[in-house]
Amino acid sequence: MSEQEAGEQVTMAAAEQVDSGGGARRRQSKVGTVIGSPMDKTAVVAVENTVIHRLYRRRYKKTTKFYAHDPNNETRAGDQVLIVSSRPTSKTKRWRVSEILHRTEEV
Repeated sequence: MSEQEAGEQVTMAAAEQVDSGGGARRRQSKVGTVIGSPMDKTAVVAVENTVIHRLYRRRYKKTTKFYAHDPNNETRAGDQVLIVSSRPTSKTKRWRVSEILHRTEEV
C-alpha cells in the first residue's frame, strides 16, 4: 500500500467518525435563566459562568446572553431552562429551548 492510499484511508476514516450516518452527534447544551421574551417564539437566556482572572487569580461571574427558539412561547422570565445548539433559525438565534427545568411562581 502506498503512502497516498494510506492517507486516503485515514481521511475517509476521519470523515466517517465525524458524521456517523444519521447525524448522531452530541449537541452542546447549557443551563440558564430566561430574562425575557422580546419577540414571538424567542427567549433570551442568560448563562452564568465562573471564570478565574488570568493575572489576579480571583474568581468572577461572567454572564452571556443567548437567543433561543421557543416554538410554543412556554417560557416566562425567571424560568430555568436547558438550551441546546441547533442550526441557525434567524440572524441571532442559534439555540433552542429543550426543556424547562424549574418554573417561577406566578404572583
